Order: sequence, then C-alpha cells, then structure tokens
Amino acid sequence: MTVHQRVEIRPDVMLGKPVIRGTRVTVELLLRKLAEGMTQADLLDAYPRLAAADVQAAIQFAADTPAHEEVVFRPTGTEN
Repeated sequence: MTVHQRVEIRPDVMLGKPVIRGTRVTVELLLRKLAEGMTQADLLDAYPRLAAADVQAAIQFAADTPAHEEVVFRPTGTEN
C-alpha cells in the first residue's frame, strides 16, 4: 500500500486536513506527537486503529509536501 492509499484529504473530514484513511487522525497530530518525543509504539498504543505503516505514511507524506513546492525569490531593494 502506498502513502497515497493510507493518507486522504476530504473536505468533510477534519476540515480537509490530511488524515489516515478511514480515521480522523490527522497527519499533523502524528507528526506533532513524534516531535514531542512519542515513539511509534506509543502512537500505536494510543491509537489502536493505526498500523505502523500508517505512521510511516504520515512521515512520508510530510516529507513529500515541501518537495513539491516551488520557491520564488523576490529581489529586495528594487522598489520604485
């Protein structure tokens, strides 16, 4: 199963935030919990409907997001 099969974005679920498919667990929540020091095992205990692959999919989704952004630099000091 690919990350896109595990993460979905639907306007009627959590206001369109990316969630683990079939749940209301947002990718953001999982990333914040990991950043706060929770382990994957802690997350799986806290959210029994999740699988280890769901946690990995959330991390992969987060890594892919900025990879597809385009950054445009505007020169400074060129105001008329």
